[in-house]
Amino acid sequence: MMTVQSVLKNQGKTDFFNGNESLALPRSENEIDLIALLSLLGKVKKQLIMFTFLCGLIGVAVTFLLPQKWTSEAVITPAESAQFEALRSQLVHLNVLGVERHADSQKLFKSFLTKFDSQTLKASYLSHSPFILSQLNGAKYSAEELHRSVVLVSGKITSAANIDVKRSENSPYESWTLKFTAPDAQEAQQVLTGYIEYVMRQVVAEEVKTLQDEQALTIRYKQHQLDLERTRLENAHNVAIQRLNYSLAVANAAGIKEPVYSNGQAVNDDPDFSIALGARGLAAKLDIEKSIHDVAELNADLLNQQHVLSQLEAIKIKEIDFSPFRYQMSPSLPIKQDGISKPFVAVIAALFGACAFCMWVLGKQAVQQQRARIMGWNPDPVKESGI
Repeated sequence: MMTVQSVLKNQGKTDFFNGNESLALPRSENEIDLIALLSLLGKVKKQLIMFTFLCGLIGVAVTFLLPQKWTSEAVITPAESAQFEALRSQLVHLNVLGVERHADSQKLFKSFLTKFDSQTLKASYLSHSPFILSQLNGAKYSAEELHRSVVLVSGKITSAANIDVKRSENSPYESWTLKFTAPDAQEAQQVLTGYIEYVMRQVVAEEVKTLQDEQALTIRYKQHQLDLERTRLENAHNVAIQRLNYSLAVANAAGIKEPVYSNGQAVNDDPDFSIALGARGLAAKLDIEKSIHDVAELNADLLNQQHVLSQLEAIKIKEIDFSPFRYQMSPSLPIKQDGISKPFVAVIAALFGACAFCMWVLGKQAVQQQRARIMGWNPDPVKESGI
């Protein structure tokens, strides 16, 4: 029996390509004849072109089957003074009346960014959004399905700073980009716009609530302060009445009816119970003191405090129209779909198909040549492969 080595020896180092000696591969098994390979591919060029075109069509079809992604973007910066006009107008009245509060644009801007990234606010807004409800099947849906949809969509609402952290000092101003990605361009714009307005209302409501709390605390403080001052004056008034009673008793006991200074008399008055006014003068003063029912009548400071308190209680803080940021670019309507373009996918798929077809043809040819070396016959690669 002829062994494999004898077959290869008898065959020699001449392998024929499609039975044509002019296309014989090199005698060295370690070398590749590019001309022979190109000739082989030339014989199957129609099949190669058809397969490449088919792969390109498949690539385009796949792009239509993939979910579409449209991203709406908005660029914001900290609010300017003009946007705080309504807030500053309200703060002027409060500051004058003792409420220490000022409009801080950076603080309000950071508050907006913090709330924008809040998962709680995202869930609160999206759970009632028509965008989420439209994605659920039918009018009936479970709480688990709603939660799953909200979590998936909330991850597509993002914010990012537009400054280089390493070169932040070279940035002329601070700006942030807000994004939302959806299967439809208009839905992406509507959801992003609605969520920005929702977060802005939360920031405004929080600032209004803070002002209301500051006002309430200041009112309570001034009320306690006023009560203490009134108590102090009432105690002083009661002491004065009691002293006048004692002074009147002393004046009557001393027989001094008229003021001692009216007769040109000079006496050493009692420092505790003055009798210089005489009994008649002390009685008149005592009647006046007893007729005073409100100690604030003769105290300007107490009247001023009461006026400030009444003015502060009269202020009603409701909604204040202001924005914690300024749009550099309002939420855009996407005009270009995210991801790789369809022509690019078609080209990549076509190139992949062409490479795969060439590898299959050349690989099959290599297998046939190896089989020919072992069996001692020369196949026609094109006919054997059935191409």
